[in-house]
Amino acid sequence: QMLLANAKRPFVILGGTRWNEEAVAQMRVIAETWSLPVGCSFRRQMLFDHLHPNYAGDVGIGINPKLAEQIKQADVVLLIGGRLGEMPSSDYTLLKSPYPDQALLHVHADAGELGRVYRPTIAINASPAAFVEAFAKCKPAASPSWAAEVEKAHAAYLEWSTPPQTGPGAVQMGPIIEHLGKVLPEDAILTNGAGNYATWVHRFYRTRRFGTQAAPTSGSMGYGTPAAVAAKSLFPDRTVIAFAGDGCFLMNGQEFATAVQYDLPIIVIVVNNGIYGTIRMHQEREYPSRVVATELKNPNFAALARAYGGHGETVEKTTDFAPAFERALASGKPAIVEIKLDPEAITPTRTLTQIRNKS
Repeated sequence: QMLLANAKRPFVILGGTRWNEEAVAQMRVIAETWSLPVGCSFRRQMLFDHLHPNYAGDVGIGINPKLAEQIKQADVVLLIGGRLGEMPSSDYTLLKSPYPDQALLHVHADAGELGRVYRPTIAINASPAAFVEAFAKCKPAASPSWAAEVEKAHAAYLEWSTPPQTGPGAVQMGPIIEHLGKVLPEDAILTNGAGNYATWVHRFYRTRRFGTQAAPTSGSMGYGTPAAVAAKSLFPDRTVIAFAGDGCFLMNGQEFATAVQYDLPIIVIVVNNGIYGTIRMHQEREYPSRVVATELKNPNFAALARAYGGHGETVEKTTDFAPAFERALASGKPAIVEIKLDPEAITPTRTLTQIRNKS
């Protein structure tokens, strides 16, 4: 409490597990009471409402440079539940290790994680739920002085999460994610595996509620489809959307048959660019034009869905997506919506050619 009371530029990072809906609600009240800017760790976006005025953005791959600078310039960092490992720390550049410049208050359920990478000013061995329940009882002695910075951080997030409308090829992933944000209910569950396709989801989809995200922080390919099957079986009345790259889907895509067998109408959005995108990106960055084993010969994914007994759609331009998605929803069947993405669109910010030429 004293650390925050004396802070001038505090920042909160939420992550890890052992959260629940009540704890997330309590964290929102804490952020409002103390006027704290809040970021969510890599693939833990569901821990804070993205349209809440205290939300500053996700602390993960492809972090907003303005957000990264805000964390570096903070004088107090409150890390609740997360470890701030390689991905959320931007390769351990946001905080210095082992002794950060910022005062670090680290809360983690595993005592072995406290001090393992960063030496905290204060270490608290507790679950996030237990900590926020206790901290919610603390009130600031005076009105916090950093409210303007909180407002500025949220405005920067809204700008960062507004997708560009143009890019390589006939299909633009940003507007597609933006459309889903408008039409999906707030309790829709989104799942994904690993791959560059997920960067569009994590940057442009504005998550509103706890319990709406299933995504592997370990970077495991093939997770999205079976996770969606499990989510739909647990929550049959909620909309469940899986995202997968073409390579990612082919790891465990046969679980689509399970969705058909048990009448679980998930929608799998297969972002098909014909390559292992992340690996290809690293190849072009480190060894320009020396491409090895990253090009894929894929099936017709829409036809594959129909072969399994589901519904299939193919999207070859951005305007195709909305009606294709509506038909998939209306079918009442497990569905695959295949998006034909230009491999040049390798990230939301840089093309494959730009990465190659910069190497």
